[in-house]
Amino acid sequence: MNKNISFYHSNADDLASQYNSSVFEDVHQSWQPFWPQPGNKVLDVGAGSGRDAKWCSLLGCETFAIEPANALRQLGQKNTCETDVCWLDDALPDLKKVTGLGIRFDLILVSAVWMHISPSARKRAFRKLANLLSPNGKLVITLRHGSFNDERLSYGVSTEELEKLAKDYALHLCHKSALSEDVMGRSHVQWQTAVFNLPDDGSGDLTKIRHIIVNDNKSATYKLALLRTLIRIADAHPGSVLDKSDGKVSLPLGLVALYWIRQFKRLIDIEIDGIQGIQQNRDSGKELGFVKEKGWHKLKHLSADDLAIGAMFIGDDAIALHNTIKDTLTTIKQGPVTFIYHGTKQNTLFQMERRQKRSPSSLVIDSEFLLSYGNFVLDESLWECLRLYSCWIEPLVVNQWVQDMQRFQTNQSRNIGLQTYYDCLVWVDKDHDTRLVRKKVEALQSDGASIQSVWSGIKLHDQFHIDHCLPFAYWPNNDRWNLLPTTSAENLNKGARLPTVKRLGSSKERIIEWWKIAWQSDSEKTRFFDEAVMSLPNLPLKCRDFEHVFEAMGLQVRGVKSRLLVNEW
Repeated sequence: MNKNISFYHSNADDLASQYNSSVFEDVHQSWQPFWPQPGNKVLDVGAGSGRDAKWCSLLGCETFAIEPANALRQLGQKNTCETDVCWLDDALPDLKKVTGLGIRFDLILVSAVWMHISPSARKRAFRKLANLLSPNGKLVITLRHGSFNDERLSYGVSTEELEKLAKDYALHLCHKSALSEDVMGRSHVQWQTAVFNLPDDGSGDLTKIRHIIVNDNKSATYKLALLRTLIRIADAHPGSVLDKSDGKVSLPLGLVALYWIRQFKRLIDIEIDGIQGIQQNRDSGKELGFVKEKGWHKLKHLSADDLAIGAMFIGDDAIALHNTIKDTLTTIKQGPVTFIYHGTKQNTLFQMERRQKRSPSSLVIDSEFLLSYGNFVLDESLWECLRLYSCWIEPLVVNQWVQDMQRFQTNQSRNIGLQTYYDCLVWVDKDHDTRLVRKKVEALQSDGASIQSVWSGIKLHDQFHIDHCLPFAYWPNNDRWNLLPTTSAENLNKGARLPTVKRLGSSKERIIEWWKIAWQSDSEKTRFFDEAVMSLPNLPLKCRDFEHVFEAMGLQVRGVKSRLLVNEW
């Protein structure tokens, strides 16, 4: 594929001119009944000059275009500059950046690309494409029959091969066109199009998840806790994925333990009517496996929000946190990882690959630290299901968790109020969400700095607000990159809405300038970028570039809008 990308890059001008000499309606006439509709989310794979992406965008589709040849992509961006087409440097079979968006598409167009995918990579490529489809979404693959007479490499194609792949990944063939002549008049080239659709979520993962939540036997809340931990990571930390290969997703094992600890902190350390904790298992006399003297009990002075990405611990706190993480991983391994399975007990849904780690005298909760405990592995389709349907799944988990706690005898005897249960299951304490950034603005102003609203450039005085770029109500995140100074009027007017692509783009320089002014010291920069890497898609682990963070923030805005249908401002 690299040789082909090089060819498309080197010959971009001629190829773009060739592609733009024909129109979408003529090239794609053979599958006209399945053309996208206004409002659809469309992915154009191998978008070239942007001809097809532009047509979809002008139709009113939310359009994403991927093109790995740099020069050709730049021409495509120029050709679509008056539209909202989102361009990405990505390619089959990996589609790393696209999958990082967390978006499912109503239509995926793979036009004149499949012949460049080697037969050994096609199964993986098809799986990636199938996983990106929304329910009832369409995958359109146009096949070129006929070799090239230049430097490009190609391989034989057939609809029969595609039909077999479709059966493997639960897609339905809804259209197969007859062979047609080339619109550019090349006698040795013919075209054929196959259209597949995803009748449901395509994997049965939603059914598996519902079974865990509602039907699985539970003597404690551990299964729900692990499921909710993974939902939170999938939704809030797309950048935490270490690897996607062979249909599996690998996560830092320490991150799984961290979120397990954070959610239980509010349930176990709370004091209600002089009694500490809310019972989490059926046997009130049985201790929780991860609550031990040398770990958990030495961290009682810390809140759940103190255990955040980028936080530093030294001395006894560092040792206690390390011990708590080890105890937690043992509990997860012996409990939900062992007893959550599909069919037979040998077919577990999750796997753990632990590493031995010495007790540290100091630590920072960053990617390197969280990875040092090992890997947590699950099927890629299950991961995508958790991520894409998190807003639907998490309320089910929380409701079931509350019901289970209410059934435990000790909790029943204490007459704990329903709202108390729900309050103890929040992820983030909203009372502290903007305090740090507000103090930063005030400190800079007292030093004589002129701080502007990132949205308008208006100079801020005593009365200002700190805005969540991605609304807290829909996506609870208090990372530094997401908290921006603005006027009171603008923040109140924005409310729980997302900035439009245009508004975000026009505010780019002010947002980046704010980040540079606010987070100048080495420790502040480290925490800023650590938070961004874990929360935003497509950032490298060692990212230290504010521009890259802004680009990733823009992609996250699009992803949250797509998944949660948030209104725009």
